[in-house]
Amino acid sequence: MAQEAAVANGHPDSPAPAESAVPGGHHKAGFWTLALGSVGVVYGDIGTSPLYAFREAVHTARSDGVITPDEVYGVISLILWTLTLIVTIKYVTIVLRMDNKGEGGGLSLMALARQATGGSFVLLALGVLGASLFYGDAMVTPAISVLSAVEGLKLVTPAFEPYILPITIGILLAMFLVQSHGTARVAAFFGPIMVAWFLTIGLSALPHIAGHPEIFHAFNPYYGVEYLFTHGHGALVALGAVFLAVTGAEALFADLGHFGRKPIQRAWFFLVFPCLALNYLGQGSLVLQDAEAAADPFFRLVPEWALLPLVVLATCATVIAGQANITGAFSMSRQAVQLGLLPRLEIRHTSEAHSGQIYLPQINFLLLVGVIILVLAFRSSSALAAAYGIAVTGTMLITGTMAFIVARRVWKWSTPVAVLVIVPFLLLELTFLGANMIKVLDGGYVPLMLAAVLTLIMATWIKGTRILFDKTRKTDVPLAELVGMLERSPPHRVKGTAVFLTSDPATAPSALLHNLKHNKVLHERNVVLTVRSMDTPRVAPEERISIEQLGDAFWRVQMMFGYMETPNIPRSMALLRKLGFKFDIMGTSFFLSRRSIRPAVRSSMPLWQDKLFIALARSASDATDFFQIPTGRVVEVGTQVTI
Repeated sequence: MAQEAAVANGHPDSPAPAESAVPGGHHKAGFWTLALGSVGVVYGDIGTSPLYAFREAVHTARSDGVITPDEVYGVISLILWTLTLIVTIKYVTIVLRMDNKGEGGGLSLMALARQATGGSFVLLALGVLGASLFYGDAMVTPAISVLSAVEGLKLVTPAFEPYILPITIGILLAMFLVQSHGTARVAAFFGPIMVAWFLTIGLSALPHIAGHPEIFHAFNPYYGVEYLFTHGHGALVALGAVFLAVTGAEALFADLGHFGRKPIQRAWFFLVFPCLALNYLGQGSLVLQDAEAAADPFFRLVPEWALLPLVVLATCATVIAGQANITGAFSMSRQAVQLGLLPRLEIRHTSEAHSGQIYLPQINFLLLVGVIILVLAFRSSSALAAAYGIAVTGTMLITGTMAFIVARRVWKWSTPVAVLVIVPFLLLELTFLGANMIKVLDGGYVPLMLAAVLTLIMATWIKGTRILFDKTRKTDVPLAELVGMLERSPPHRVKGTAVFLTSDPATAPSALLHNLKHNKVLHERNVVLTVRSMDTPRVAPEERISIEQLGDAFWRVQMMFGYMETPNIPRSMALLRKLGFKFDIMGTSFFLSRRSIRPAVRSSMPLWQDKLFIALARSASDATDFFQIPTGRVVEVGTQVTI
């Protein structure tokens, strides 16, 4: 994987991107502070599912105009047991333990599984697919969450109905436009607001549960199973809607590095799960009392005087849920760049104290456009529900597959134990995937099309960088051979230090060759620098840098960064002084090779894919900014290459 990351910039003489060694300082926070923070960030998505999950699931039972108590028990039972099996047992109990040196998420798990299998290409393909599906989810979640909350205004007064879409779009625009300013200040309120949200949805259900305690029959899995076997095709439709109750479960694992396993687990067991269960039970109780309430059971849990405050609180909660998905997409994109799946993207840090708070303008813009298009195209949360779920089930299946490999290869479980523990979850999620596939023509095609496009982009980038690397290797000059030639016939020497960035430490950087060819000079000290992005989240300071002297004027240096770290080459070079290499940063020039790529007459890829790769390479952010090199100390050497 390190080699793939090394060519992630689109040409071999640009080093692979990497990220900062500062974990962000969150590990020093108090336990309950972390738990509170996880409520605001980790559980935003799954916490707003009660707005629409039960409503959509019970819709099938309403189709014949009659809702029986057994049907209500069946739907609630399916929801409760789905939360228990997939979230509580799979994610909270098992998957959260599969961290990659403290970090979680699909790409972290992929990196861990690939380490254990020697760099399997199949796992790389699964990682690409999982990342692509995640972006689909990151677009649908803000759209459906905010829209479902604002729709509560219709119950306050029908006069609000014409303004639901404009209000939703206004909220979404504001949410995306503030990303560039960072979320450090407002994030401090995320946890308390979400705690208030969970307590509200739990307590609002208690009067209805007290009026119909029979709803506790739903804890008996018999009602869920009986519902599936007696409702035919309608049961599959309902099952696809039931899955909406667990969308957001992936965030449990993705945000593991920010909060830690135990705070996330405690928040789930002591607050989130109990309040979610109470709310679903309350919605079921309400429908048992009044079948008409099934049209919008969530908002009808509260008396009329509390409706407007609940809509406001729900809107705040959905904005937080959307915010968590946006920042998740930023983190995913950074990891994808680090692992060589995407070209170098502009990354801006919005906090001096927390390295994890980042802003990616290109990703933010694409997400904004996608979310607005979804809202305008579907126009209601019920319509959007059809587009929701497929991406999540696909991501969960991929996570489960990689979890099986990690259990076998890393945890050293026997095959029977791994099959017994992991495979039932895969079968359950396959069932949910089948149920969600029914919705493909009704809107489920949206995340699938998006995932297909993103998979194509990532596959093109991976293949193109490999082809380019192989082509340039044919004309490369071994570095040791060049050093020997220069010692035998030295050119004119100038004062100072020259740093030549390259992805292949064994060959002479093209910037060095062009400098010798055209300027016919050599600096007193020449550093051939390679930056490696590793499959681990972070690299220890003592392992950050290594140096090897090749002659009286040449040194070969390698810098190691984890995929969760931010590159700062000048700062990292300061570590060389501890290794005995003395230099003055103000007397140092950095030489970068900028390649202009042209499509070849005969290529290993179709012409359209060549052009796509070239467009991606041109869109890559400037290496000087990405590696935080002082602009006044950079010399760029341009060359042309065909692919």
